[in-house]
Amino acid sequence: MAHNKQAKKRIRTNNEARIRNKDKSSAMKTQVKKLQGLIDAKDKAGATKELPGTFAHIDKCAKHRIIHPNTAARKKALLSKRVNAIA
Repeated sequence: MAHNKQAKKRIRTNNEARIRNKDKSSAMKTQVKKLQGLIDAKDKAGATKELPGTFAHIDKCAKHRIIHPNTAARKKALLSKRVNAIA
């Protein structure tokens, strides 16, 4: 347990940031799963429509360092590849 005022404040702010990051990460994962469902259903029109929104979620998480920027780039490339592969 923290003993001084600054340490107590750091605990509070870290918890707030953790909750904020968890919300953004969860929203990103939900969006990716939604797109993956469209890809699995072979719905090219729907997947193409959802792709920019999914990219926006991934980019926001990378911008706030919730995920590493290289991880974001890899996820975006993989999703683009899968959407383009739908015949």
